[in-house]
Amino acid sequence: MSAARRLNDVLLALVHLERRIDPYVRPLLDRTLRGPVQALVQWLVNLRRRDQHLGIAEERPLPDETEVTEAITRQMTRFVQREYGPGTARRAGNTKTYGVVHGEFTVLEDLPERLRHGVFRRPATFRAWVRFAGPGPLSPPDIKDNGVLSIAVKLLGVEGPTLLDDERATQDFTGISAPTFTTPDIAENLLLQQHVYAGTPLLYFLGPRHPHLCDLVMQGLYAKTHTSPLETRYWSCVPYLLGEGQAMQYSVVPRERTRSRVPRHPPDDYLQQALAGALRRRDVVLDFLVQLQTDPHRMPVENASVVWPERLSPSVPVAVLRLPRQEFEEDEQFALADRLTFNPWHALPEHRPLGNQNRARREIYLHLSRLRQSMNGTSHEDPGKAA
Repeated sequence: MSAARRLNDVLLALVHLERRIDPYVRPLLDRTLRGPVQALVQWLVNLRRRDQHLGIAEERPLPDETEVTEAITRQMTRFVQREYGPGTARRAGNTKTYGVVHGEFTVLEDLPERLRHGVFRRPATFRAWVRFAGPGPLSPPDIKDNGVLSIAVKLLGVEGPTLLDDERATQDFTGISAPTFTTPDIAENLLLQQHVYAGTPLLYFLGPRHPHLCDLVMQGLYAKTHTSPLETRYWSCVPYLLGEGQAMQYSVVPRERTRSRVPRHPPDDYLQQALAGALRRRDVVLDFLVQLQTDPHRMPVENASVVWPERLSPSVPVAVLRLPRQEFEEDEQFALADRLTFNPWHALPEHRPLGNQNRARREIYLHLSRLRQSMNGTSHEDPGKAA
């Protein structure tokens, strides 16, 4: 084992230790320190950025963007093929499925004209599949790998053309439990994927030649020992069109401010148990909020390390995601999760994904989904056909 790998493993062991004590200190730290630390980090991030003088919802492709996207795809493909055999392949990111549940996505009435585009153009209720998952790229016990969770919402029965032709009548929304992404752009993401393959992901952030300390701190502010996938906020981190010439980010926020307890001796799948247990007892309601871009520099399209300031454009509710009481079997959950494909390009043109991370996701997600399903002998299911 290389010295870099040994150093990464030591640091990872410290992270695992922190996960054990996190539930006892995190609430106080979040209340007192997260806001000021985030403000300082974002000031440093913005200090190093130059104004590209773009317009609202305007994109600017990176140099060699196609080549970088292909390199990321190859790197993640190699990882999946090395780590998984036939019939056992999982997603290379957002890896561990906690559950795929059914829900209803209801667009609110009397939205302002500027928000009434795409699926929000009129009051309606869509059936939905909602996947809750852990970070990845592997699936260890939850207590060791649950810092940043993810959500993927697939609306069914959506009218209009979609940007990917492998599904019809669907609209996907995806998010993670942090307001910024792990990397600012795909050039840095390629470096991260190379570290992941080498078994040294933490050294991507701490490498002496090219450290990413601000991104490390931002992820650390939100990476925590979660109590339940239903008790955290999820952010899109990257922007999307909202109609023509208008950009948005969105978030999904639990309406109840409850906080469960992490078991003293948590089982390997305690987050799945928390999700199943909550939905066995009651309905769960989450609000879907949209934040419009009003300042192209302070709210960039091409840099996913920057938090869009709420003081420049507050997030406003546009829909409600309701998860009714339900029972689900573990085997059925994993079988359904394997058949479903979530991709931000399963979208109406009015919600076209924006920015280099999103442009790369189109091909990366499509390729890796096909690879996973091919290795597992699973056919892609288009749930829109039955909607």
